[in-house]
Amino acid sequence: MKIAVLGTGGGARAHIARLAELGHEVHVGTRDPEATLARTDPDMMGTPPFGSWLAEHPGVELHTFADAAARGELVINGIDGHNAVAALSAAADQLAGKTLIDYAVPFLYNPDIEHPWPTPWGVMPTLDPCDRDSLGEQIQRALPRTKVVKAFVTQEQDTVVDPKAIGGGDHTMFVAGTDPGAKQQATDLLKAYGWNDILDLGPLVAARGMEMYAHMHSAIGFALGFGTHFGIKVVR
Repeated sequence: MKIAVLGTGGGARAHIARLAELGHEVHVGTRDPEATLARTDPDMMGTPPFGSWLAEHPGVELHTFADAAARGELVINGIDGHNAVAALSAAADQLAGKTLIDYAVPFLYNPDIEHPWPTPWGVMPTLDPCDRDSLGEQIQRALPRTKVVKAFVTQEQDTVVDPKAIGGGDHTMFVAGTDPGAKQQATDLLKAYGWNDILDLGPLVAARGMEMYAHMHSAIGFALGFGTHFGIKVVR
């Protein structure tokens, strides 16, 4: 299958590598391919430059967001939440009729707030939108011809693509969206990644809960030790 991954950060790279391993034709989208390949410094999270990483993954092609979206039969959004709606809107025609799996979190970094949350790497970003709306819903409104599914967002992406690395895979992944066929595509991909427990949360409005969980995920991670990977399970 031809799958487009929009974004070049650490999370996107986890999907790119795993999809290629599974035999898919992977097309990667970035704002400016030449600029992306020219970078020589790590990003804000310490991730090495994409050009050197790409050289170690032959067969993966780098394009603009729109060109990658045009080539993909299924699209995964890993664009940072603050810029996702604008970047995806510019590729609306290329995304029309396709399933877009969105795992972005609407973080606003370095917030100027009265009671900041200190973390091992600085101040915790705030969420915008939060509670009254979600990034997933904003993307769907901006792209009415695209079938948006919110998924992957409650886990580190390294764990999304390899769930068995934590507890033998005995934990839960969530999906939400309006189109049943699109949710089935997301579910099928999760099963290919190795997930056995996938819980459908219903319509896309449930993206609000998944995105707001990002802070709880961080809090658990800090309690376990920064950098510790873990899973969560819904016990029925």
